[in-house]
This record gives sequence, C-alpha cells and structure tokens, in this order.
Amino acid sequence: MFTNLEHIQEIYRKLASGVENTKKILNKPLTLTEKILYGHLSEALPSVPYRRGVDYVNFAPDRVAMQDATAQMALLQFMTAGRNITAVPSTVHCDHLILAKEGVKTDLPQSLKANKEVFDFLQTVSACYGIGFWRPGAGIIHQVIFENYAFPGGMMIGTDSHTPNAGGLGMVAIGVGGADAVDVMSGMPFELRMPKVLGVELTGRLSGWTSPKDVILRLSGILTVKGGTGLILEYFGEGVSSISCTGKGTICNMGAEVGATCSLFPYDDKMRTYLKATGRDAIASLADGYIHLLKPDDEVMASPEDYYDEVIRINLSELEPYVNGPFSPDVATPVSKLAGFMKQHGYPEKLEVGLIGSCTNSSYEDLTRAASIARQANEKQLKVKSGYLITPGSEQIRFTAERDGLFGIFDEIGGVVMANACGPCIGQWARHMDDPNRKNTIITSFNRNFAKRNDGHASTHAFVASPEVVTAMALAGTLSFNPLNDTLVNEQGERVKLDEPVGFELPLQGFEAQDKGYIPPPPPGVTIAVPVDPASDRLQILSPFDPWEGHDLTGLRLLIKAKGKCTTDHISMAGSWLKYRGHLENISNNLLMGAVNAFNDKTNFVKNHETGVYGEVSKVARDYKSRGLFSMVAGDENYGEGSSREHAAMEPRFLNVRVVLVKSFARIHETNLKKQGMLALTFTDPNDYGRIREDDTANVEGLEQFSPGVPLTIRLYHSDGSAEALSVDHSYNELQIEWFRAGSALNFMKHQRLNTNH
Repeated sequence: MFTNLEHIQEIYRKLASGVENTKKILNKPLTLTEKILYGHLSEALPSVPYRRGVDYVNFAPDRVAMQDATAQMALLQFMTAGRNITAVPSTVHCDHLILAKEGVKTDLPQSLKANKEVFDFLQTVSACYGIGFWRPGAGIIHQVIFENYAFPGGMMIGTDSHTPNAGGLGMVAIGVGGADAVDVMSGMPFELRMPKVLGVELTGRLSGWTSPKDVILRLSGILTVKGGTGLILEYFGEGVSSISCTGKGTICNMGAEVGATCSLFPYDDKMRTYLKATGRDAIASLADGYIHLLKPDDEVMASPEDYYDEVIRINLSELEPYVNGPFSPDVATPVSKLAGFMKQHGYPEKLEVGLIGSCTNSSYEDLTRAASIARQANEKQLKVKSGYLITPGSEQIRFTAERDGLFGIFDEIGGVVMANACGPCIGQWARHMDDPNRKNTIITSFNRNFAKRNDGHASTHAFVASPEVVTAMALAGTLSFNPLNDTLVNEQGERVKLDEPVGFELPLQGFEAQDKGYIPPPPPGVTIAVPVDPASDRLQILSPFDPWEGHDLTGLRLLIKAKGKCTTDHISMAGSWLKYRGHLENISNNLLMGAVNAFNDKTNFVKNHETGVYGEVSKVARDYKSRGLFSMVAGDENYGEGSSREHAAMEPRFLNVRVVLVKSFARIHETNLKKQGMLALTFTDPNDYGRIREDDTANVEGLEQFSPGVPLTIRLYHSDGSAEALSVDHSYNELQIEWFRAGSALNFMKHQRLNTNH
C-alpha cells in the first residue's frame, strides 16, 4: 500500500471534528462537498459560513500529483522555493511524453531514449525532495492515482485538468497549475473560491449498451463546456449504486469538460469493493468507521433543492449511448440520431480510426466490455474496417488484461496495443496519414476532441464515446452505424447483429503486476544534486519575473484579438511541443499559434504595430519585448478552457504580455494568470469586445488603487487618433493583488519567507 494509514486516520479525525463544528456554524445538514471542504480548511473555522461563489478560502490538501509534462515547470519553480522536502506527500508520473506510433514494443523504448534528459531530471529532482516517482510505462497519472492513492473523504490537487478522476473514490480532487502545486508542496495553503454545488441525481440503472461514459456525455450536452465553471458536481441518488467504482471515475474525469472544479461520488459498496481489490482493505475499514462523513446528510437527500445550488436529474434506465463531437466535447448526440446528425452537417461518415483507453476509460471493466464486442466479431466473422488502437491505463491493468487474454481478443480483429501512457489523447500520436489536409473522422473513448487535439490535423473530426461503442463503430467502419439496432455484413456475406456488451467490474483472479513501475525516494538526509545543463534545449532554470513597476501600465500593444473558442491547446499546443515543457524560452515559440485572429480569421498571423508586417504571434511578441514594450491579449468566452497547463500563462508573461482581457475565463487558466503576475480582466460589458481594433494601444488605469471588487479602466487609443475608455472587471482578492505587485505568486512567497526568516 502506497499511502500511510496513520496519515489517513489523522485526516479522518480532522474531518470528523471539522464536520461537527461546521454543522454548528452553518446550522443545517451538509452536502458531501461541504463536509470535505470544511474538513480541509487550512485555518480555523469561520464565524459565519463562507459564501459559495464569492469568498476565497484557504485549504490544506492531503496530496499533490504531477504528470511529466507539467511537473517539469512545477519542479523548476519548487527548486527556488527554499525547501528540502515537500510538505505533503507528492508524486510524479511519466505518462505524457511517450509517443504513440507503432505499438508498445517499439514506442516505449524510443520515447525513453528521446526523453532521457527529462526523465532523468524528474527522477533526480523527485529523489532530492522526497517525491514518489512513477517511471515511464507505469501508467497514466489518474489511473495510477485511482489504483494506489485515492481514498474517500480526502482532498488532493494535481497538475493536470483530469485530476478530478479521483472523485470516483469519493475524493475532492482538483486540477491546478504548477504554481498552486508549488504552494502546497511548500507548506502554503491552496486558495480557491468556495465552489457552488450542483447536485446530479441519478435514478434507474444502467443496462445494455449504456455505460457510465454516457452519463457524463449527456451531462456535457446539458451544461456545455463552461456550464460547470465554479461548481463542484456532486452525484447522489439510488442510481449511484449501480455504477462501478471505475465507472464513477470516468464520470468525474470528464467533469473537466464542463469546466467543473471537480466531481464527487459518495462512499458506497462499489468503492469498498474496489479498495479491497486494489490491496487497500485497511483504508476500506477506516472509511467504514467514518461512513457518515463520506456521504451527504439524509436531509439533503430528502430535499436536495434546499441544499444544492442547482439540481439536474438523469434517469439511467432511459439513457442511451451518446457520441459527442466533433471539435467540442459538449456537442452531444444520442447514437440513434447520429447518422442523421452526420448527414445534416456534412461530416465524413467513414471512420478511419477507433481508439480506446486513456485516463478516462482504461479500467478493467472498460477493456472487458470492449473485448466482449471484439469476441463477438471473431465468432461472427467480422473484422474491423477502421484502424483500432488500445491504450491501457496502467501496468497493473495491462498485465492483468494480458493475463486474462483480452489483448489476444483485440489482436484477432486487428487491434494494436499501445504503451501505458496518454499517447493520442494529448496529441502524442504519430498518425499515419496519406493527406493531413483531407477531412476525416476518428472516434475515441478519450475526454477531449478539440481541433488538432489528437493528431495535430485541423481536418480530423474527432468524436467521443464509450469503449464498447468505439469498438462497434470500428467494426462498422462508419459513424452512421447504430449498434443497438443495425446489422453488419460478415465475411460470409451474412447479416449479423452485435449483442449487448458484457464486462467485469473487477478481474475474477484479482489484479496482478510484476512491476508497477514505482521508485520511492531515498531516506531523508541523503544529499542529491539536481544538475541542469545550461546548453539544454529541453530544460531551463527559471528567472523570476519582474515585479509591478508601481504605476499604471501604458502603451500596451494589442498582440492578438482571439476569436471564438481559445483553449489552452490554442494558447500553448501539446503534441510535439511537449518536449519543451521544461524550457520556457523554447516553448514560448508556440504562443497562441492556434488562436484565430479576429481581424483576418487566420491562425498565427498577427500585425506588428511597430513594423506593419504580419508574422507569427510569438515572433511579434518577442519583437515588442526586444523594444521594451508590453502587450495585451483580448479574447472571447471561456478563454483558456481545457488543460491545466500553466505554460499558457507563463509563455505570455515571459514574452511581456501583461494583460489578458476577455469576456469570461475558464477557472484554472484565470488562476494560472494571476499566479504569474498577469492581469486577468473581463469586460464589464461583453459587447466592448467589439470595440477593440487591430492597431490599438492601451493603458491600464487605476492600478495604484487596485483593490478587490473595484473595476479598472482600459483606455484604448485607436490609429485614427480617437480614444475611448472601457470599464473592466476582475476577481482579485487582496492576496492575489499582492501576487501581481510582487510579479508572481512565487516571488511573493519567497519574499514572505525571507521576511519571516529575518
């Protein structure tokens, strides 16, 4: 067992005390969210309840998790924090830098060789600071966390937006940027605006082709990609008990796609069984003793509208499989209407590749349900008409699935098993394409499907579904196939119909792995050096950002006015750029290269105010920086949705962007901008977005009186000699304003530590 039982006992004792005292303050029954949050406050309970959606609150998480792409920058920052060891248990997981190309036997060795410098750095810095290290091939961070570290009632943060996966084991698990992780690893609190709580009542029971994936695909269609912003999604109702523990994880994982802070299920028999199956009987016994803390109070269940900010109800018995996409995970279509949807929009119906796995759907249950479809294909003499790739979630899953013959079944229909890593889900896919510009369709059991997300090609129409639906579609070779009703023609020319998928929540012979891939840190007191080659193009020691100058910002050049959806993938692309995640100067060359310029509808093509020449966003920004000029970015709704990657905030800061002004922000990105000393501002009147012109320069006024709740003014100077003032809002509190003044949250933390030491 990788967790310290005494540590969890102490967490439960604190939780019990916190819940008891919180009930006195709030004088009402509590949701599960309230129990865990109030039980993890980093300071004394308040005299009055925190206002949901209003008050900033400091929390004390129990754990920090980092994946290799984001861990590089997080640990480079932590190295400057002045600590000898992390303040809370922390782990690093190497899952993002492994390229998917030919299959596991070829891809893993090649990725180990190509990324040796980075993997060696991460292992060394982990050993230096007492951090657990999961080596490449061990598995995807969220699956490994689920199998080894997650526990009911806990609270963790992770430098990946799908950290909420652990909510399937009853844990408040929140995706953050690296600076937040550095704070917590340094012994500082984790700051978060007290979330509102959306109750999702599940009734009925899943059956047939419908899976846990379809719950969140349906909910994504209801809430849209920004409908969960500022919310924790808390699931309840009699339907919850019919969903496996890993199925609950799938649902929580994709809560990130609606912008939710995290998602959460109450402790139940499914969780108890899973804990025992993964060797954590002692934690299950502990949880049983505190079960009243690990579910909402009965009064909440009796009158949910009185305690949740909003309630959504989904009847599992009436739910059918969904296929979401393309280009956005909230475009939700029931499989019965998919053929008409494809024809209506003129999307390519022919399916070229089906991919299953990822952190969202790589559990044993997922693989067995998909394998049951593949087994039928063998029996009914069907072969896949599309490419078919399988990505196991962890070495434990891979070893167990291979032992039980699942991969042999996939192999017989033409499936290819990839490494235990993120691979195609995050753009690490060397896809074999005859023409990258040809419109084509793929379907995955992943979580995101933004343009260029999986293979780097804007022409690829990516759809999202459950592993069993993906497998059925790959057999059909078209997205116009409805596996519930339609038939297929087999190799004998006969029409055959697929039976409903059947799976096993847990392996009958138990989980097994010869080597999980974990490397523990050495005992305390061992001195370890962490060398970084100054000539490296993969790693770069960070220099602190400059503090605020003490006066209003003037003469900011408009770098780009982004049009429409602008995710962190648009701001800082993944794929081949992942190799520079530890080198701020190099990765800054991808700044906003995917954002659409509102003035010409082109990507990575903006006007340089000083020369009048159009060029790449990063090159124009570097030119301004070389001239000692600052710049500004304008954007649309839900700016920065998607990944937690703080590079999307660090890159503009590094290239002298000081202001990001948008209609609205995604939560994590707004926080990341604040952490890096940026001004994250929103239009008081969203229609003012239309007032920004291509040749504008801008001043930010009111910074000497910068204070919570008080709008600032941006004065635009147009090229025709006219000027106009815009009122702009912000959500900064006093502490966050200090981050801005210090130049970054890390600068402020170091300044505070120096003052304390002296």
